[in-house]
Order: sequence, then structure tokens, then C-alpha cells
Amino acid sequence: MMQGTIYDAEERIMHSTGPGREPALSDQLLTEPYRDPRFDGATDPVLVQDRENGRWLMFYTQRRASEEDLGGVEWVHGSEIGVAGSHDGGETWSYAGTADLDAPGLEHPITRWAPDVVRIGDRWYMFLTLLGGHHEEWTGRAVIAQYRSDDLSSWEFQAYLDLGSERVIDAAVARCEDGLYRLWFKDETRGSRTFAATSATPWLPGSWRLEGLVIDGRAHEGPKVFRLGCWYWMITDEWRGLAVHRSADGTGGWARQGRDEGLVLTAPETFGGHPVVARHADVVVQGSRAAVVHFTHPEWSGSELDTVGPSIAHRRTHIRAAWFHVVDGELVPVDDA
Repeated sequence: MMQGTIYDAEERIMHSTGPGREPALSDQLLTEPYRDPRFDGATDPVLVQDRENGRWLMFYTQRRASEEDLGGVEWVHGSEIGVAGSHDGGETWSYAGTADLDAPGLEHPITRWAPDVVRIGDRWYMFLTLLGGHHEEWTGRAVIAQYRSDDLSSWEFQAYLDLGSERVIDAAVARCEDGLYRLWFKDETRGSRTFAATSATPWLPGSWRLEGLVIDGRAHEGPKVFRLGCWYWMITDEWRGLAVHRSADGTGGWARQGRDEGLVLTAPETFGGHPVVARHADVVVQGSRAAVVHFTHPEWSGSELDTVGPSIAHRRTHIRAAWFHVVDGELVPVDDA
């Protein structure tokens, strides 16, 4: 029932500590990966910080990985948004239940995926993917809803956003150099590429206007935008690692990174001698470094969820982090230095 972030929409693009603010995340962030104690299916994380008490909160899609007798990809649907908290800069996390998020007019059961949260003015805003009804396949209308909160505890549904498609997921919101806010998302009706909408008044959900295609090429999901080393960066999940693009101002002109096919975290873990890739990530910038907070399937090295099968071990996920910085205009792991 709680959510929030230390950063307003302009600060979130920086995700920096700022003057007089103590560095918030530990170097040991998620050294011990976080596992959801209810269903063992924590995915799509976003980390935010409560300005009132400094505690870090992590919100994530709570896949039903450990539930048995579910057909197809039903275990990925019917999910809630899990919440965990940390008082030590993200070294250790305690489960805090699920967020209370209304979905008016949608058929039950409700599927909730991939929240993003920004602070605009004196309020917090959440952008969340919702589907209604029972699904064993990748079907059904998927919409992005906007919520607001004053107290990090109760969330008011505002509206479903008109993004020109019946299948939009994975919202990410930030303010760019032109002063406009952008909402990037995956459009599954148009090749599973990244599109964007813009608004000068994002607290008004009816103000979002579709801008168009942002990242073409190979299908992907989970865009996340941040600023580091004088560049705006976007990472996306290509199901073989995280793809990296950069832009001078965040408004467009995104160019794919040159090294390693533009991919990072292609093998943060291995299983059975095969690489286990990083998936759908959040990014928190602190000074000259950025923590890329992502999830993996630690006991499965495949790429397509349709092939996971009934094994709970293969479905299980956990959340971990890796630190990056900019070297010669490219985003590289700190450990490579």
C-alpha cells in the first residue's frame, strides 16, 4: 500500500545525491539478491526513496512463479506489485506486502506489471501496466494507468492513458532537455519497439500526446532513461542482455552503443555452464556511477518465457544490481576499470 520516490521528474533523470544529501545506496547494494517470499517471482524492479525517513523502497512485479497447475504463461499474469524496504542503503531488504492499486472497469483477475514512479511537484505519480481477465497466452488489451499519491501509502487512480494502441506495457517517465516530460513504452502491436508520448503537464493524464517511434530494430521491452556523464542513456531488455543507447538531450537521436553489440549484462550469472542474462532493469544514478538494478532467472538460461515449462525452479527470479560508469562516451561496468 505504499510507494514513492525521492526524486521529482527532473531529479529522476539525474538520480543523483545532490547537495547536502547523503549518498543513499550502499556499495553492497543487493549483493545478496532479493527474492519475493510469497511467490519467488520478483521482476521489473524500481527503487525509490522516502524523503521523510530515507528508507529505500523497491517495487516490483510479483510473478506467481511458485504456483502450481497454471497453464501456459498464466503464472506471469494475475500478478500484484510487491513492495520491499531497506534501511541500510539496499544491502538488506524486508518484504512489506503489495501495493493497493485500483483498476476500475477491468475484468478480474487483474494483472499488474512493471511500475515506474516519479515525483512531480509535491506529489508522486505511478505509471503501471494493467490487463484484465484470465490469460494463459500473451493476449488481451494491455493499458498503462496513471496514479498519484500524497503520502506514499494510498494511491488514487487517475486515468488510463491514450497511447494509440491496444497493447502498451513497461512505462518509463522522465523530463528531457526541451522541458517536456516523456513517457517511453513498449508497443506490442508495432513490433515490440519503444515509442514515446510527451506532456508539458504530466499531472494531467489527458495531456499526453503520442510522439512516435524512438527505438527501432530488434524487438525489446522495458525502456529506462537516465542521465550520466553529460549524456542521456536508455537501456532496454532484448532478452539476451540489456541494450544501451545514448542521446544528447533525451528528446531523440538515440544511438546504439558500439561495444559488445551495444549490450551489457549478457552474463551476470551462469547456470549449467550457460549465460543467464539480465532482464528489465531500473537505474539509480549516484555521482559518477549508476546502479543498474535488474532481475534474472538464476536456474534457467533460456530467453523465451513460453519455453520455461512447468518447472518452478526455472520460473524463479531474483533481483540484483551492478554498478556502471561512463568511459570514453560508453556505459561500462565499474569492475571493468
